[in-house]
Amino acid sequence: MKKKIVIIIAIILILIIGTIAYFVISDLKQEEKLRTEMDEVYSLMGSENIDYSQIEERLNGVVTKGDYATIEKALKNFLSDSVENNTRIYEILADERIVNNLTPENYRTDGPEFVQTKEYLANTIKELQECKEKYANYLTEENIMSYISDKNIDTYYIDLYKNEITGETEDEENTVVDDIDETLEILNITQEVINFLAENKNSWYIENDNIYFNSEDMSNKYIELISKITE
Repeated sequence: MKKKIVIIIAIILILIIGTIAYFVISDLKQEEKLRTEMDEVYSLMGSENIDYSQIEERLNGVVTKGDYATIEKALKNFLSDSVENNTRIYEILADERIVNNLTPENYRTDGPEFVQTKEYLANTIKELQECKEKYANYLTEENIMSYISDKNIDTYYIDLYKNEITGETEDEENTVVDDIDETLEILNITQEVINFLAENKNSWYIENDNIYFNSEDMSNKYIELISKITE
């Protein structure tokens, strides 16, 4: 009888250990799956020729289950917002109109009032400043945790979420901010030049793709404003 009891207890222990082992192994597999997925996403985001449609597809999908799926969704929502803001920053910085505002062609087509140019400059400066602010707040503790703080998960998973956050290095961050500041400076100077031309619309004209002024003082003032861009 005692032998039977011992056997039953042994079987129960084996079942318990087996069940625990199953869940532990399953848990480890989910964690490995999460890490692999995020590594691949970061690899796509860091590639030289970024395919934004492919990144978007990966960020919209979920490959894990349970609490790991909660972490994965939080990570991908965090990255999705970052990609959206960064994409817009690069679109603005690459906009050819930034350097085409101060050309004889634009003076001829939109001058002397420069209604469209003024609107473009005001909107672009405002949007770029907003993008810069979002970019600065991107890796703050408050922003990072806002994607996970309302989820009912253990601290282990929260720590895993933090460890999986991969952002720009300090050098990369400084480079982006410097590029934004440089472009904002160009836009602000361009705004000064355009306002100057609009306010003195009867004092200049375009001839043979060159701008001419009716007085030397006006010409000197224009050159002074333009030269700020190359300082």
